[in-house]
Amino acid sequence: MTFTNSAELLAFHETAYTIYALLIISVIAWFGYNLTRKEAKSIVRIPFYGYIAFLVAGGVGHHIFTYNTIPWVSQDITRHSITPDATYKFEIEDHKWIGLPKKITVQCGQTIEFDVRSRDLVYGFGLFRQDGSLVLQMQVNPGTDVTGILESNDLLWTFNHNGVFNLTSTEYSGPAQYSEDGKDLMFVKNFVEVVGCEDGGKK
Repeated sequence: MTFTNSAELLAFHETAYTIYALLIISVIAWFGYNLTRKEAKSIVRIPFYGYIAFLVAGGVGHHIFTYNTIPWVSQDITRHSITPDATYKFEIEDHKWIGLPKKITVQCGQTIEFDVRSRDLVYGFGLFRQDGSLVLQMQVNPGTDVTGILESNDLLWTFNHNGVFNLTSTEYSGPAQYSEDGKDLMFVKNFVEVVGCEDGGKK
């Protein structure tokens, strides 16, 4: 079982957690049914405890067997040994992107490093699909190291699906991010385009 992007992962978890929630609700229904019976019987017996054990094992097992299928987990753990195909560095100050490329084109399967630095406030770096769903995001904290250089906030990401993604800050850093009519002034339309993938994802 593998997932190539966050949309696939969320769709799987939505199904799994829906089933799991219905199983948990069934415990309440079982308990309620026994309370309404004319001849009340204790539900504290082996089948009940066995069902609870099944739910616990299922919940824990779900996370144990799927944690490493999340594409960015293993990549983040071994990132010290990964050389990105490209690195993009830029800064943020006064709710404005500084040194931001006009557009980034990524070939399918490429691993990209985003290195973002803040000169004043806590911001966010987030890429969104055209339907508004989130692809990736990180918090961008301000500050400098001992030499006075701005601290790096970096994110490594491998793109396995075609798409055109919009950029904006994902952290609230004050009303200056928005115009009087509510327009997001840090919103960059079609900032990243991924090309070269087959319909199912990857090359």
